[in-house]
Amino acid sequence: MAGDVLSFALLSLSSIIIIVNPLGATLIYVSLTSSMDQNTRNSIAKDSCRFALLILLIVALIGTWVLQVFGISLEAFRIAGGILLFGIGMEMVYAKTSRTKLTATEKYESRDTEDISVMPLAVPMIAGPGAITTTIVLMNEASVITPVAIVIVLFSILISIVITYYMMRNSDYIMSRIGQRGYRAINRLMGMLLIAIAVQFVINGIRLAFPLFTGGS
Repeated sequence: MAGDVLSFALLSLSSIIIIVNPLGATLIYVSLTSSMDQNTRNSIAKDSCRFALLILLIVALIGTWVLQVFGISLEAFRIAGGILLFGIGMEMVYAKTSRTKLTATEKYESRDTEDISVMPLAVPMIAGPGAITTTIVLMNEASVITPVAIVIVLFSILISIVITYYMMRNSDYIMSRIGQRGYRAINRLMGMLLIAIAVQFVINGIRLAFPLFTGGS
């Protein structure tokens, strides 16, 4: 049991951090706030991360209930989520900003918006479709392992948002050290990991949905 909890903790933390992508969020944050003063930038970083945390925690607590209301099975959601994450991972491998996170239109329109902390930074850049999907899938898996696993998912969400916040607060220093080339290299590596996680989501979904075809009973 302890081994299962540890493995799930590693999966949960790595999955949420990768899909939230603090470095990618920081890059978009820098591009959208480059003309603002430091106090305004700090306020936007705090508000965007606070809203994103609130959204993901709400999804974690009521996501399963929402699926039940719409009659969506966990297996179907897991497979669909895996496909979505696979697409995001492929775009990360090719060093592109995922269109499920931030479209060109949203980025353009946000430049003329006074408050960009909610849209597009909190949603869809930080708490986007991928993060929401991952949170719901992990919470459902946690519910059949142990109550401790549920706490682990919630803690993983908190850690991911805290990392994102501190990277935004120190974005000038981070971007000066990493640069565009370093960002692309790290993004590709995280994309490969996300693709592997996505494929595992699909495999688990198919295994549960079609046990007879996968050797189950």
